[in-house]
Amino acid sequence: QVQLVESGGGLVQSGGSLRLSCAASGSIFSIQDMGWYRQAPGKQRELVASITTGDKTNYADSVKGRFTISRDNAKNTVFLQMNSLKPEDTAVYYCHALVPGSRGIYSYWGQGTQVTVSS
Repeated sequence: QVQLVESGGGLVQSGGSLRLSCAASGSIFSIQDMGWYRQAPGKQRELVASITTGDKTNYADSVKGRFTISRDNAKNTVFLQMNSLKPEDTAVYYCHALVPGSRGIYSYWGQGTQVTVSS
């Protein structure tokens, strides 16, 4: 079993910055792609950013140039640096990881951390 624990959410004014962290623990030999998703009230969960084991990154158009995803493979941790935050970035942010297991690739989610951007 694998656990993902997020931290770093909170309330910030428009134009401010936050840094989210997500640490994976449990029966882990390796982690493939890691990423951040978000879900605003009344909306579907959407991909914010993802990163492969080789540090290839992918971003939603709405956050390109403002958010940066990175990872520390030695610590099984993924980060999301969020700059120039806007009120429309307000959402619950979820960490996601793909972890190889005995019977294939398993998908894991964190519990979510609230990010609120005030105007």
